[in-house]
Amino acid sequence: MLQFSQETYYSRIVLPDGRITDRPIEARTNPITGRTCRITYSRGEEREPGTESLPEPPPFAGDHATCPFCQALLATHTPQLTPELCPQGRMTRGNSTLFPNLFPYGRYSGVSLFDDEHFVEIGSAHLQSYTDSFLNCQGYLLRVLAHDPAAVYMAITQNHLPSAGGSLLHPHLQVQADRIPANYQRFLKSRAAEHRRKFGSRLFSNYLFLEKQANQRYIGATGPWHWLAAFAPEGFYEIWGILPGVTSLREASEGQWSALAQGVLNAQKFYRSLGRNGYNLGLLFLEDGSDNLELRVILTVRANYAPWVRSDFTGFEVMLGDMATFSAPELTAERARNFWMCD
Repeated sequence: MLQFSQETYYSRIVLPDGRITDRPIEARTNPITGRTCRITYSRGEEREPGTESLPEPPPFAGDHATCPFCQALLATHTPQLTPELCPQGRMTRGNSTLFPNLFPYGRYSGVSLFDDEHFVEIGSAHLQSYTDSFLNCQGYLLRVLAHDPAAVYMAITQNHLPSAGGSLLHPHLQVQADRIPANYQRFLKSRAAEHRRKFGSRLFSNYLFLEKQANQRYIGATGPWHWLAAFAPEGFYEIWGILPGVTSLREASEGQWSALAQGVLNAQKFYRSLGRNGYNLGLLFLEDGSDNLELRVILTVRANYAPWVRSDFTGFEVMLGDMATFSAPELTAERARNFWMCD
């Protein structure tokens, strides 16, 4: 079954005052991917400029006049879906509007807006606006499947602020469908099928069962979604949400999307409490009828969007391929639980 492998070792150094000390490092292996990460606890002693409090909004946070996602320019500055996908050109759900990405990443690439608020601080979006945006994504992907049944590799992502890769401040989700899988989709398809074949059970349900038994990294639930700190994080303060038993966006109900949105907002409020203002989200789907991969969302916080703030990815992550973080997932879970207490 799944293995939660971790090993603690030490680097011995002589401090500037002459004392000899052993600096702890913990290597963990992700039970899902097999990739390793390192928790370098001593880095937690470093001062991280810009996180003492939430940075001021970006200088162009009030620039509605030139934003193509704001209502004044939306109709004239954003592209439209082809008639076979949407005769109206754009899809609406509540206050959310969805249209194709002007710079697509795949065969079907869209943008789902929240509402007409140009800049929204992390953790302060309205629950209904998030829910409507997710539902708009679901509706679009179902239309894609009806139009092109081979475009089964799907994703919903979010880049909040330029530090997380966002090109525009106006809050939005990206939605993607393609016939060609991304690397993670290809890997998860194989891994989930192998696990089901060997053990007769689903990968993420087993993972969640073991984590709830351990009760070290489990955070809480929003409706049927279960939230936990990743055992071997590949991003800072990485949080997973798992929806056990649901393997297709066709099965996801409006209530489940609302519960997902609530968990996402809880995580954002936790990140905000850390003085962070940017984050990434990813939710992958395999709509090939395989029925092995349950829905899982991943959230990671990013370095702040503010002048002279150090990036959260260094040469170690980029060149060696191991995430090097400084906070134990168990501590992440302990600190995050407070933000699930009201649900």
